[in-house]
Amino acid sequence: MRILGIDPGSRVTGFGVIDSDGRHSRHVFSGCIRTGSKDFSARLGEIYSGIQAVLDEHAPEQVAVEQVFMATNPSSALKLGHARGAAITAAVVAELPVFEYTPRAVKLALVGTGAAEKEQVQHMIRLLLGVRQRMSLDESDALAVALCHAHTNVNAQKLRGLS
Repeated sequence: MRILGIDPGSRVTGFGVIDSDGRHSRHVFSGCIRTGSKDFSARLGEIYSGIQAVLDEHAPEQVAVEQVFMATNPSSALKLGHARGAAITAAVVAELPVFEYTPRAVKLALVGTGAAEKEQVQHMIRLLLGVRQRMSLDESDALAVALCHAHTNVNAQKLRGLS
């Protein structure tokens, strides 16, 4: 299964593509969409177009997106929600299923604690996927969302098989 993980942000949106059978995963491609425009609407368009390009080039079968956490600044939370919407819209237009995970669930799945620091998540991504190149925290967070989905999805399938 090819999975695209997305860590949305209005200025930097991380993305990561993995191939996984739920037990073994392989890093395919990852990076960041850095919006250059000052205009917020234009930045949303850049996120949509950037995710659309990744979908076209790497053909994932499923998309996993990090959910919005409650920020102390309501304006920041709204902007993050809009960025998520632009990314999700690109996946929905491509007719792909979208799954959402809280930051806490992603950290718990990868590090074993929902309170893990971003650097701990990045360290686990490097270990689990064997990524050697430099990567931003947004990129490793997106790969973490994809891995969380891969592990969650295989466990859900096992549970469905038991019932």
